[in-house]
Amino acid sequence: MTIKRGLFVGRFQPPHLGHCEAITKLLKEMDEVVIVIGSSQFSHELSNPFTTGERMTMVKKVLDEMGVDPRRCHIVPVPDVETHSIWVSLVRTYAPSFDVVYSNEPLTRRLFEEAGLTVRNVPFHQRELYSATEVRRRMLAGERWRDLVMKSVADYVESIDGVGRLRALTRTDKAS
Repeated sequence: MTIKRGLFVGRFQPPHLGHCEAITKLLKEMDEVVIVIGSSQFSHELSNPFTTGERMTMVKKVLDEMGVDPRRCHIVPVPDVETHSIWVSLVRTYAPSFDVVYSNEPLTRRLFEEAGLTVRNVPFHQRELYSATEVRRRMLAGERWRDLVMKSVADYVESIDGVGRLRALTRTDKAS
């Protein structure tokens, strides 16, 4: 039996319910999903506050909370590179083989398409609400953010004082 494997690229800063919905849909189409933690070299920035290890932990917690068989998902961190044309090769080096790439990000789509790979859209789920940018904005504004993520992610973010880190980063950025 040939395993159909899809590649799902995201930064997961943090993983939110839109990611969960996408993973659920991808697992209906594919036997396995490779979840790429993109921009893995970045952390402690306003748009990338969480470390690779923290993001991997959160994605694992999400999969556990969703009841996903861990044999069906691979979590792989992949750093960005200066030269876009070699990024797909880097992904192929870090990740298990895959048949289809799922992404809505224009550059990511183009790079994989230029490499001759099949690229499909990730099904958005209430995109205006479920985005990591919105989660982080709410964290900074002191608004309700926990209902945009799985309970395990909210609990984990609180355990590492993720909101405090974000707020500290805004003070750091203003001081620069």
